[in-house]
Amino acid sequence: MTIDKSLKVRAGMISNRNVLTRAEKIAKLEEQDRWEEGDAVLGLPKVRVEKISLKKKKKTKKADEEEAKK
Repeated sequence: MTIDKSLKVRAGMISNRNVLTRAEKIAKLEEQDRWEEGDAVLGLPKVRVEKISLKKKKKTKKADEEEAKK
């Protein structure tokens, strides 16, 4: 059985995760100097998840010409 087109995941259409793993939280806290080696790994403070928005690339003239030739 095949997967319907609407259910397929495209590389650029992956949604943002709103939950970080413990390792990801610790890495973010280390960057912000809010966690040091030896601190408890349970009960970590909240970490803001940065949302990344993908912008569509503008076509250049070269790309338009190449597509027209095909």
